[in-house]
Amino acid sequence: MNSEQTRLTTPFHSHATAAEVIEGVDLSGRRVVVTGGASGIGAETVRVLAGAGAEVTIAARDPAAAARIAASLAGAPGAVRSAALDLADLSSVAAFVREWRGPLDVLVANAGVMALPVRQITAQGWEMQLATNYLGHFALAVGLYGSLRAAGRARIVVVSSGAHRETPFDFDDPQFERRPYHPWTAYGQSKTADVLLAVGARRWAADGITANALNPGWISTNLQRHLDEATMREMGAIDENGEIVPRPYLKTVAQGAAASVLLAASPLVEGVTGRYFEDNQEAPPAAPGIAGGVAAHAFDRDAADRLWDYGSAALG
Repeated sequence: MNSEQTRLTTPFHSHATAAEVIEGVDLSGRRVVVTGGASGIGAETVRVLAGAGAEVTIAARDPAAAARIAASLAGAPGAVRSAALDLADLSSVAAFVREWRGPLDVLVANAGVMALPVRQITAQGWEMQLATNYLGHFALAVGLYGSLRAAGRARIVVVSSGAHRETPFDFDDPQFERRPYHPWTAYGQSKTADVLLAVGARRWAADGITANALNPGWISTNLQRHLDEATMREMGAIDENGEIVPRPYLKTVAQGAAASVLLAASPLVEGVTGRYFEDNQEAPPAAPGIAGGVAAHAFDRDAADRLWDYGSAALG
């Protein structure tokens, strides 16, 4: 965060719901893509945006699951459709881009994987978490750039994580080809890359495109599917009986989707770009003794530009 930049605040508390943060907002005529919108906070993001009148496309690796969500929202004020998208496969991203027609007002880069226990590599040679969480979304944003520009005042919303604070992007060995693979290091790096994506997209500000990243907080969703019970107990997330341990910071799915919806649709963030939000507020710089915040390594403009070039080279 630029030290001279005034930090944006909103009237919404940390556990406000997605519906509450855009109450009264009319999204009729606005077109939205939500990746990973078939489950978890993605599905709630779809539901709330469609409820406000937006035309929402659920882009998901499981088209059948996305179609079920779309069918369940058939009575919403806004239309909802489903489309296949595997972010770990650049050919799938390219196919989605080719099929898109017309302007795009909002791209919500929501889909992700977390803490894969063993190193997995995509067909393009990328570590799976970095490929899914960052590269696929970068390719999607770049591919849809013309449609975002055509909308006139488009927004990109990138779902990151507080895990970014522990892990700078390793330009020397991003794919863990030489250093030992660690599930959380790989996850944290991918989430740093997500924040850097929002920072790097400042180059599109003159086209009316804004981009911001967010930490949704701790929500129990399908994202934790790769964590075994021992890990969940070690994290304090579940007790010895496998039950979720109540914590003040835990959020429901409706609360976890709030920051995504705020950045996607609220007039309070109109024209705001290149920032990082958590608990429905722009986050302060991370510092010792302060909970939360955004790490300096994720707000480094030089690193953002370097990563943009690195991602562009991967796209060919």
